[in-house]
Amino acid sequence: MEKQMDLAAWRDGALAFEQALNSVVVGMPEQVRALTIAIFSRGHVLLEGDVGVGKTTLLRAAAQLLGGGYQRIEGAIDLMPSDFLYHAYINEQGQAAVKPGPLLQHEDALSVFFFNEINRARPQAHALFLRLMAERSVNAFNREYHFPHLTVFADRNRLEREETFEIPAAARDRFLMEISVKAPDARELQRALMFDTRFYDVDALVGQLPSGLTPYDQLNALAAQVQNTVRAELALQEYAVELWRVLKDPLAAGISLPEVDMSRLLAGGASPRGMAMLMRSARTRAWLEGRDYLTPDDIRAVWPYVVTHRVFLSGAYALQHERIAPQLLQAVLDKVSAP
Repeated sequence: MEKQMDLAAWRDGALAFEQALNSVVVGMPEQVRALTIAIFSRGHVLLEGDVGVGKTTLLRAAAQLLGGGYQRIEGAIDLMPSDFLYHAYINEQGQAAVKPGPLLQHEDALSVFFFNEINRARPQAHALFLRLMAERSVNAFNREYHFPHLTVFADRNRLEREETFEIPAAARDRFLMEISVKAPDARELQRALMFDTRFYDVDALVGQLPSGLTPYDQLNALAAQVQNTVRAELALQEYAVELWRVLKDPLAAGISLPEVDMSRLLAGGASPRGMAMLMRSARTRAWLEGRDYLTPDDIRAVWPYVVTHRVFLSGAYALQHERIAPQLLQAVLDKVSAP
């Protein structure tokens, strides 16, 4: 029988983790809470946003707080799957040699792998990366490497379109959450980012955080206990199932959106895996809020982060996903009465 963990003490640690993240990025409390939920739910995260809004700083800070092995790779048009696994070079004796690539250097102690500007890489590189996310393992050098404690982070360059390769919609389902990061609108926060010199040096900013504040190699056991402890009453289960049913067929539920033919809107999505991920995230949120039971607010809080990228639109509507999907998800929440 596995040893029971002190969930109250771990909750204090998780809130300290969240507070530490908020100390290095400003104006992102909702995004930081979503990232914290994803990490303690043992899910992977894709960050989206314009250049220079703090995506990399946020991910580096999370990696510092988790401890363990950390590696990153830069998306590029010539990046190949082999670049994850090994590096070929000429040694001091003038002979060809091979050493492990960024994915293999820490072996099972790898806790964070960061794929920067993932959409700059070709689909061949995406394929290996997506297997890593799904199975936390890869094959190399005639053996299988396992990464049981791994959390994958990635971000997308949304500004430039040339020489970019978007991740297929179905493949994006491997990410537990997609989190949009924007520059703060508040005048005082903008002033702080411009004139507070501590934000000028990201290395020093991240380096001041305690390494391993949240032990990465204990998160699997913690997440399992949280999921088994937070209960969902029957009324809450019915509410969640009805959200799923309405999302799968909004036309039958009587939902309409401006200038949208609802009969042609959806190509797919709202899979059983996606809905299970929704409830996994909601349970973690309830735990962070100090409860051992789910409420509708837990589901509503994680709904946009978990579900938006799992709604696949058809035809021309797919080009307007960023505008239409949030409208649809909000309409579903408005349609279904909470218990």
